Amino acid sequence: MLGDGDLRTVPSSMVPPALPRPVTASMRADLGVLLIEDDPGDVVLTQELLAESGICSRFEQVGSLTEALALPTTPDCVLLDLHLPDGRGLQALRRVLDRWPDTAVVVLTGLDDAAVGAAAVAAGAQDYLVKGRIDAVLLGRTVQYAIQRQRALVAERQLRESRMQARENVRLQRGLLPTPLITDLALRVASRYVPGRGRSLLGGDFFDVVQDEDGTIHAVIGDVCGNGPDEAAIGVGLRVGWRTLTLAGLDKTSRMRLLEQVLVAERPHEAMFATACTVRVSPDRSTAVIVSAGHPPPLVITPGGVQAAAIRHDLGLGMFPGRGRWQESVVTLPAGAGLLLYTDGVYEGFSDDGTRLGEERFVELAAKLSTITDPADYLTALLADIQRSDDGRHSDDTALLYLAWPSSPTTGQP
Repeated sequence: MLGDGDLRTVPSSMVPPALPRPVTASMRADLGVLLIEDDPGDVVLTQELLAESGICSRFEQVGSLTEALALPTTPDCVLLDLHLPDGRGLQALRRVLDRWPDTAVVVLTGLDDAAVGAAAVAAGAQDYLVKGRIDAVLLGRTVQYAIQRQRALVAERQLRESRMQARENVRLQRGLLPTPLITDLALRVASRYVPGRGRSLLGGDFFDVVQDEDGTIHAVIGDVCGNGPDEAAIGVGLRVGWRTLTLAGLDKTSRMRLLEQVLVAERPHEAMFATACTVRVSPDRSTAVIVSAGHPPPLVITPGGVQAAAIRHDLGLGMFPGRGRWQESVVTLPAGAGLLLYTDGVYEGFSDDGTRLGEERFVELAAKLSTITDPADYLTALLADIQRSDDGRHSDDTALLYLAWPSSPTTGQP
């Protein structure tokens, strides 16, 4: 069950691509047509018909597939002869489609054979024309409609792919940003996750909160180096592994060793590592036991100020597998204090003077806002101040997890 302040900032689903616009007269001047034809007479005739139709202003012609596939430009439409010196039939068509998958292809055939045309369309061509039976109007209309149909197909494919990615994003978000497993109604949990600049997909930052039957609160926050889908997948695995090991009752240092084993076994390359910080808050909320694997220390927040918890640090997970010597640090919590866990993205942005914000100035900024007692409001104000100075320049993910409770906590089952 979540506290009243449990809010998250996560990226929205990818915006579907706009539907293609019809090819209008004002757009025709920008259309380019490539003719792949080795017969000089057919080249002259086709070029004249295109000029008469007014469908395009950019025209290129080559006499072989080899020349065509070497072109650096991408035409809007390819007019393809199926009888070339280095390519014939559907094999030639497939090579052109492989080279320009988003370009409309119209087949030119000298045979008035419906089966050939149908096979070409089935293989991916937008249309086919029979040589000697076309005029400027027919050629112009065919090219225009072929381009429009191809654009519609591309837009449909992009929409389908964006929907698939959006569904995948939701699954990753669910894995990285779970629902806290808590029963203490007095415990307030607020969180934020802000992806790095220009990305809609979450990176490798993760966090979680669970509660034991005796009221003990366990929390974790971590950061997988990097911000792509591989990092997000590893982050999900570490987060789920942490929750499982925590519910199984393993001690904190054993959890770190096992999480490192998971990371090393699952990572796509040896350079990938992760930092993590785990916290155990006692049932009476008077102490916190903290273990850090190369991760920044939590902030202890009271209405009177903010102080970074004094903890021992050791290697991040996967940096030097098997060499980590993680130790527990016991921190005394003042009455009514809260804990802020965060990833380094929160202070790696820029300040007003153009330099990096840094940990020290981040703590100062957090202290200025310590009179805000509602966790959700506090995180909103803190991120607003950080982002105002940074102005969107930094590209790392940012995750924050704020745990707060009253001076006399209510523990156990509600």
